[in-house]
Amino acid sequence: MDIAIIIIYLGAMLLFGWWGKSRTKNSADFLVAGRRLGPGLYTGTMAAVVLGGASTVGGVGLGYKYGISGMWLVVSIAVGLFLLSILFASRIQKLKVYTVAQMLKLRYGMNATSSSGIVMMAYTLMLSVTSTIAYATIFNVLFGTDRTISVIIGGGIVMLYSSIGGMWSITLTDMVQFVLKTIGVFFLLLPFAWANAGGYEGIVDRLGAAAFDLGAIGVDTIITFFVIYTFGMLIGQDIWQRVFTARSPKVAKWGGTAAAVYCLLYGVAGAVIGMSAAAFLPGIEASDDVYAAITQQILPVGLSGIVLAAAVAAMMSTASGALIATATVARADVMPLVKRLFGRSAADAAANANPEHDVRSNRLYVMVLGIAVIIVAALLNDVVAALTVAYDILVGGLLVAILGGFVWKRATGAGALWSMGVGTVVTLGTMAIMGNVLANEPIYFGLGASLLVYIVVSLLTPKTPASVLKIWNDRLAGRYDDEAAGADADVDAATPGAAAPVAAPGATRPAAE
Repeated sequence: MDIAIIIIYLGAMLLFGWWGKSRTKNSADFLVAGRRLGPGLYTGTMAAVVLGGASTVGGVGLGYKYGISGMWLVVSIAVGLFLLSILFASRIQKLKVYTVAQMLKLRYGMNATSSSGIVMMAYTLMLSVTSTIAYATIFNVLFGTDRTISVIIGGGIVMLYSSIGGMWSITLTDMVQFVLKTIGVFFLLLPFAWANAGGYEGIVDRLGAAAFDLGAIGVDTIITFFVIYTFGMLIGQDIWQRVFTARSPKVAKWGGTAAAVYCLLYGVAGAVIGMSAAAFLPGIEASDDVYAAITQQILPVGLSGIVLAAAVAAMMSTASGALIATATVARADVMPLVKRLFGRSAADAAANANPEHDVRSNRLYVMVLGIAVIIVAALLNDVVAALTVAYDILVGGLLVAILGGFVWKRATGAGALWSMGVGTVVTLGTMAIMGNVLANEPIYFGLGASLLVYIVVSLLTPKTPASVLKIWNDRLAGRYDDEAAGADADVDAATPGAAAPVAAPGATRPAAE
């Protein structure tokens, strides 16, 4: 029965992916769902993409080991999403770009900022690989297949439904995954685990009051969670690309806030499930095995299949979101940079960078990179170190330049470039000196150096041209339509003296709820 439920779920993902194809008429539909998502779809898909295997299986495992304090990883993600939604989402949505690198180019008026796409692509690729490996482990148990076959099955399904209809397919499948996670975690696993543990009194009797110590996981660990994951939420391409799908700044702001509240509750629920399991199911050595073990122990056949499908859903939603983000960055930022390095003209590179060019080319990028994810996931046994390096470079190298562009008018393109370069070098250098990529210090040193260089170089270099800032401010004021602004994969309008068309008065687009 459990296997049948998982198979039905996987088949449904392909069907919803095919359904999404009918709504994909152009590249804006493929990459950002036509920027038409209403509050219902936006909230559900945003929650789905940020709550992956680490938040679900990992969150339960941390609760098993540290009690209620195991919630902090997911809470840090929720806080990052909340800050993004309240402070930046409406402004990001108004820019009508497709990638973080395009935002940097628009703000600073420099082609060189597209090099940030390399870091972003590495981050999103490894995020997709990690999620693929995670759900493949569940297939190993359910289907009895070896690791490589499990990776091919899961990765192939994600690649297919993502490439068929792009963001529309991913949006529809994410809503199914959101519903599954909600039912599996909140309505099945949480009440059953709590009851089996004997409630609050039973947990305290068996584990002691320390199970409810919010600081049990360690202050240093909690701080690191917030530095890496909260800041990572603010600037990750996979998250920004969901912001781009909102039909209005208001939807981006309040839909994201609702998703952040959901994530907060999800984190608490996972920790409670984990510590409940520790009360009646002690002795599990690998914390990542707790989710599956407790599911098989306390739930009847059928219900356990739904809960296992919820875990697969969490991982697949993250994998698909990261995959389309990787494809978008590869086409819009990395490929034009490669062509410029090999002598192609700037105009030619810009034209090829335009994500509005055609759907088939975008679909090809998703398929090729999806195959790359499958190959890497099949070859690597442990990508934690690689993902940590990508996350640290993302935050240590890019955070200051990205957020600084929104909050400091005096910041310059030179300051941004030096900030990204120095932050990345210091982060990697500290890792090399310490001989430990999992240490906390590299991200702190990288951020500090990046901020210092950003301020000093910006103050020592000429101000950003007024013509560039005018276009930037006009975008933030929402004075450009989707076609004019969205076509700015090249963002040549950000060069001095350029101008972009103004949206026709009263122009509207159909909304999607």
